[in-house]
Amino acid sequence: MTHPPATSGRGAKTAGGPRGAAAKPRRTRLSPAERERLIVAGAVRYFAEVGFGGQTRELSRRLGITQPLLYRYFPSKQALIERVYREVFLARWDPTWETLLEDRSQRLRDRLIEFYRRYSAVIFRPEWIRLYMYSGLAGMDINRRYIELLERLLFRRICLELRAELGLPGADEVPIKPEEIELVWLLHAGIFYYGVRKFIYKAKARNEPEQTIEHAVDSMLGGAPKVLRALLRVRIG
Repeated sequence: MTHPPATSGRGAKTAGGPRGAAAKPRRTRLSPAERERLIVAGAVRYFAEVGFGGQTRELSRRLGITQPLLYRYFPSKQALIERVYREVFLARWDPTWETLLEDRSQRLRDRLIEFYRRYSAVIFRPEWIRLYMYSGLAGMDINRRYIELLERLLFRRICLELRAELGLPGADEVPIKPEEIELVWLLHAGIFYYGVRKFIYKAKARNEPEQTIEHAVDSMLGGAPKVLRALLRVRIG
């Protein structure tokens, strides 16, 4: 007599192996470039949350990798922080900001408003504002390097365009004065602080960013002629 195959009892097997055995999910093997990208993205989120005092051991745990693997991609914590700086602050820098500010086919007011509209779209993000503030509190040089970039590539251009708008001497006749850079800082810092109130203090803003930008630009342009003419010792006509 032929007996049917066993379908139950100890030792019974299914087509895929012992009954009840769950198939282990296969891990996707990431390319080195993709792994590095994920590490950097995770580091941006982590340091924005806890500050640059956060430990790489905890970062590795959150990423689901070992600390030695992290150090295969970034040999030191400082190297990882440097990559975060490049990713958040330098990679998002848009060279068209510079050309926009110099485009004299548009009114200076329109150029400044459009520039700050584009610029704020980049920096008014939690990770950008928080990393910038954490860097300053930790005494790191990220802020100083970024400020040097702002002043050299943007603020000097704004100073020159302000002079051109008012018919004042160019930088070849009268070098840009430190007080002129500080005048631009009054504009820039007021707009930047909108983001600080929103993402650091969690304070409710009374205006939309666009309205704040317009008010800040109009206030600066309203007072700039008197201040600049006094600085350059030009008689008001």
